[in-house]
Amino acid sequence: MSEDEFRAAMSRLAAGVVLVTAHEAALDPEGPRGEDVGMTATSFMSVSLDPPLVMVSLREGSRMDDLLDEQPLWAVSVLSDHQRTIAGRFAMKGRVSDRLLFEDLPHTRGEATGALLVDGALATLECRTERRVTAGDHTLVIGRVLASTSPGADGGPLTYFRGRYRQLAP
Repeated sequence: MSEDEFRAAMSRLAAGVVLVTAHEAALDPEGPRGEDVGMTATSFMSVSLDPPLVMVSLREGSRMDDLLDEQPLWAVSVLSDHQRTIAGRFAMKGRVSDRLLFEDLPHTRGEATGALLVDGALATLECRTERRVTAGDHTLVIGRVLASTSPGADGGPLTYFRGRYRQLAP
């Protein structure tokens, strides 16, 4: 099977869209504050209720994969259908810094992880890495949920289907 055939088949599976965030510590404790990092993901799922576990799939060697290899605390914001621009913003490849991407994005900092949580998200989860599993060209990061919110944001979930962000029909 070719990569194109596999990609075409998997594009027929609708997926929810989340923003994964983590805080990269400062290199020098006396120097400038560390940086917030974000990444759009569609490979995110619940794994277990007891204990509460979730999983995200990260491209091996990506900035988020490297960060979560060192930093065990991270967060997830489940994006609503009106947050398509946020998903697109953090899906861009090859960016040097996420500082400007977060600058005008309404958010709060998670109490359990210090990671940014997007205001208006359908739900947020703060996690601590329990296990990392190499799977082909990706790393599966399994995290224990330390805290979650479901603030009752308006709208439905943002989904990804056939290579595009979509809204569910009411």
